Amino acid sequence: MTYKTVLLHIDDSASRDARIAVAASIAQACGGHLTGVSLTGVSRLLYQNQSELDADPNLALHLNFLRERASRALDGVEQQVRAAGVTSFEQRVVDDEAAGGISLLARYADLVVISQYHAQDKSPSVMRDFPAYVLLHAGRPVLIVPYAQAQPVLAPPAAARNVLISWNASKEASRAVSAALPLLQRAEQVHVAVFDAKVHAAEHGEQPGAELLEYLARHGVDAKLLLLDGGSTRRGDIGDALLSQAAELSADLLVMGAYGHSRLRETILGGVTRTVLHSMTIPVLMAH
Repeated sequence: MTYKTVLLHIDDSASRDARIAVAASIAQACGGHLTGVSLTGVSRLLYQNQSELDADPNLALHLNFLRERASRALDGVEQQVRAAGVTSFEQRVVDDEAAGGISLLARYADLVVISQYHAQDKSPSVMRDFPAYVLLHAGRPVLIVPYAQAQPVLAPPAAARNVLISWNASKEASRAVSAALPLLQRAEQVHVAVFDAKVHAAEHGEQPGAELLEYLARHGVDAKLLLLDGGSTRRGDIGDALLSQAAELSADLLVMGAYGHSRLRETILGGVTRTVLHSMTIPVLMAH
């Protein structure tokens, strides 16, 4: 397994360049195609009746402004991507709001790369629930790059890697591990963290984490198991404990399942997922 198509969200936020560098390094390492997409921020549903748009010159003028802004966000992207060694690249301006548009395009990609939401670094086309919405609707693994990251840590395969997997034997965690295999196979160290194994004894089996280590070994990944006691902490506190464990191990990538559901536009995340999305300082690969 590898990433043959990487979808990259591009906007005009300050975190853009780090996000581009991470996506480009993965596409280069996997020999994959990179698609960079900048979105206007207006729902595609508005464009379904083009005659009404044409009849309103003020609306048409505003939409042209949004398209020009989205186009400017692509300035310099191709040069940065080509300099990273990516040979197959395309960029697009898409008439849609960011979360819905990226989620639709994700269905034709192996991996989606976006940034953590940050109120002081937000793009006008990105809503607060953008990462959560994409996680729950893309149907693909999502790599989220933290806004605090000054230098991207996912480099070509020769670079050292230290990856932490959060494992609770759920289908979401299983999907995340499977999706992360191209990165896990390039890692120098992989740790599997299991919190409160006794709470999920039926899912874990007699030896919590043992079968996952065997699965990873068959894919050429030598992982070490960490059985951790979450005590009586709340789920959000386990998120903090997970991030603390990543810091203690000097991990440069966290792999975990994403938990939550949505009702209409409201996105409701599980406590651990919400905590990690808010407080992450390293890239996190999630799958729902």
